[in-house]
Amino acid sequence: MNRRNFLATGAASLAVAATPVAHASRMSQSEITTQQPDGLNPPGIRTAGIRMVPVADGKYKVWTKRMGSGPIKVLLLHGGPGASHEYLEAMESFLPQAGIEMYYYDQLGCNNSDHPEDTSLWTLPRYLQEVEEVRRGLGLENFVLYGHSWGGVLAMEYALNYQQHLRGLVISNMTAGIQSYLKRTAALKLQLPPDTLAQLNALEAKQDYDSPVYEKIMMEDLYPKMICRTHPWPEPVDRAFRHLNQQIYVQMQGKSEFLVTGNLKDWERWDRLHEIKVKALTIGARYDEMDPEDMKKMATLMPNASSVICQNGSHMCMWDDQAFYFEHLTKFLHSV
Repeated sequence: MNRRNFLATGAASLAVAATPVAHASRMSQSEITTQQPDGLNPPGIRTAGIRMVPVADGKYKVWTKRMGSGPIKVLLLHGGPGASHEYLEAMESFLPQAGIEMYYYDQLGCNNSDHPEDTSLWTLPRYLQEVEEVRRGLGLENFVLYGHSWGGVLAMEYALNYQQHLRGLVISNMTAGIQSYLKRTAALKLQLPPDTLAQLNALEAKQDYDSPVYEKIMMEDLYPKMICRTHPWPEPVDRAFRHLNQQIYVQMQGKSEFLVTGNLKDWERWDRLHEIKVKALTIGARYDEMDPEDMKKMATLMPNASSVICQNGSHMCMWDDQAFYFEHLTKFLHSV
């Protein structure tokens, strides 16, 4: 569960990529794909919807997986930065059954994708380029882009730069600027008992973010309230935390969920939301580390957007307010 002490390894990536697909013959046709020769994927065999896509101008490759089949196609952008598609696996219990074709992908440096050591790759502009490379690699056009948390940052950036490819946009649990995010997290800290808050403030003043005490407060007092409120956490959430790429997270976010010191620290897009004219949905949650009022406000600033708030949910409301979340997500997807 410790989001800062576990790294996805290249060996783990290779092990997953090399998982046998002998069971593919038992899967429905909508769950498999036949690869064409491209040098990255074995030609002429079924691969359970998995396809490796070249990114960073062809220097590296990322893992993608198609599930379901239908006229509505959704590309899923996970959060982090540095997490993986795994905590979004709730999607496959709802979207394919609703006739929606969904695509997972692990961003470069994450989980099943390549893990370069080049730190110059961990920037918003480079990841934006990657989303477009993945879109082209998968042959997606007139599709819906879904972004959760950091993936919501990417989704907004993509809509501002490549809107012509979009059929719809979903921004889940991500506000439109870092300053509003920090305002919300500062308020959430004040809900801690006075002694615990004093400990947390003292550790942050010393920048002792690796302290076991700091970790304990995060994982026992804060995350179970604002990240995911189920008990225990769903296995895919635990798995995603184990696979978090710490280097990417620190370089882009920072050492703490409550202090953004990475290269995203000056990101603000409130004044450009009016440029996103595609049909859009923002999803917020009452207990989220993103202010649900911000999620509502974002929808009012986009010309063709609506908003829903999960009253029982937190940052991962696809798990802790699941029925409500997917009722409204699938309704929106069928409306685009």
